Amino acid sequence: MKFDYFSNRITVRNFNGRHIPDEKLTNIIERAMHAPSCGNMQLYSVIVTRDPSMKTKLAAQHFNQPASTGCDVILTICADFNRFSRWCKLSGAKPGYDNFHSFITALTDAVIFSQQIVTIAEMEGLGTCYLGTVNYNANDISNLLELPELVVPVASLAIGYPKGDEKQVERLPVRAVIHNEKYRKDSDQETLNLFKDKEEYPDNIKFVKENQKASLASVFTDIRYPKEMNEAVSKSFTKLLKIKKFL
Repeated sequence: MKFDYFSNRITVRNFNGRHIPDEKLTNIIERAMHAPSCGNMQLYSVIVTRDPSMKTKLAAQHFNQPASTGCDVILTICADFNRFSRWCKLSGAKPGYDNFHSFITALTDAVIFSQQIVTIAEMEGLGTCYLGTVNYNANDISNLLELPELVVPVASLAIGYPKGDEKQVERLPVRAVIHNEKYRKDSDQETLNLFKDKEEYPDNIKFVKENQKASLASVFTDIRYPKEMNEAVSKSFTKLLKIKKFL
């Protein structure tokens, strides 16, 4: 049976130290640029971080999680309306992209582009890991990478050759995400059943015990993504959008 990449893909957090040739990385990014884009404006840029000193500084903004310190390269993908706006001005046109709608448009372009990089890189034998911490320290990352107005970091990718010791994690059943014609109104029990496999996954059971919580849900609400943290990150990110002239 032919190997199904999409059903078998895994996130890689442990890398073997092998170097990715520049031409290989450039080729991956160039191919990813054929991803769908609003109006074909391609509202994204990617900062490639290889220099050991810069990589150390950038990894610190990702709380030095193993994927950020052990990868060969970190890619910071930005929602970028700066380049397009400058082109408009230089061409005698008046851009009107200093607003939240334009940020969402650029954000969408950047996220689609990011996933295209992931898919191509993994099909080329590389391992990838999204660093969700990009939102937590977006302002410091922006300063470190000297991002101008209308450019905001929205995704970070750790990329390298995998050690090969990762395993696939659980997923929700497909019924959880498919709603035919209108949003389905599940009963309380049906909702609980959707998360049954997650709750019974061995690593998650261990996670609950280690954190001394009554349920997996409490691990998410109290430890991983608590309300206070979400509000703090929201405030910080909103401030950055104002600095970058998207608000």
